Amino acid sequence: MSTIKTKPAASLASKLMQGAATVVPLMIVALLILPVWQALVMVMDWPPAVLPSPKLVFEAMYSTRALLIGGMLTTGAAAATGLLAAIVVGTSLGLLFSQSARLRLALFPYMIFLQTVPIIAIAPLLIIWSGYQFRSVVIVTVIVALFPITNSVTTGLITLRKQWEDLFILYGASRYKKLLRLQIPNAIPYLVLGTKNSTGLAVIGAIVAEFFVGSGASYKGLGALMTKWQGAIKTPEVVAALFASTLLGLILFAAVELISRTLLRRWLDKD
Repeated sequence: MSTIKTKPAASLASKLMQGAATVVPLMIVALLILPVWQALVMVMDWPPAVLPSPKLVFEAMYSTRALLIGGMLTTGAAAATGLLAAIVVGTSLGLLFSQSARLRLALFPYMIFLQTVPIIAIAPLLIIWSGYQFRSVVIVTVIVALFPITNSVTTGLITLRKQWEDLFILYGASRYKKLLRLQIPNAIPYLVLGTKNSTGLAVIGAIVAEFFVGSGASYKGLGALMTKWQGAIKTPEVVAALFASTLLGLILFAAVELISRTLLRRWLDKD
């Protein structure tokens, strides 16, 4: 009984130590950057409109905290919705591509096309077609986040160990059983990796779309706030919104990590 209780405790302690080992270096780097930033402002004597001091940025964060929180919620909802839709669409396309090499060769170049076309070039068109609303931001987010997920899932479904494939052939497993019992479990770690790669892209896509949506409607996302504050030359507020965007990306990444470690632990845990 003592052995059974000790393992979870040891595992929890190990995870806490790993978390502390990750957070501490981040805090050290932040503490090193702040004095360098402040010294740069003082030495160069730049006006706040060009480069505000850390003090002005923190004051802007506090004075606009309600707007920043609301913007994070709005942008976060669009990024999370777009990421979830990209997971569904990307996984479906990966399953389709894995079943036919000809189909993969015919359609996969279009996925690369979506990845290579600058989103800032097609976002205005999508917004004209869809309107200045939340839906348009989600569509842009899906386009930006789709390729890494589709590519990762497709790779996981078609990249199999030869001995596993030979075993399924030996037992005469059908294509359906091979997909369900071998390919999908093998692709889950790839799906998680692709989703993690897409979290930052989802936030970027949402903010880029909000640059345009915010100019045509009363939209409260971080991208719209940045556009408004940039037009008013409120650089400290713009930098504060930039930090809020970074925090939003970290939160979304942490959420994906938490979900993958709880719901998909069976396929991810290598211990």
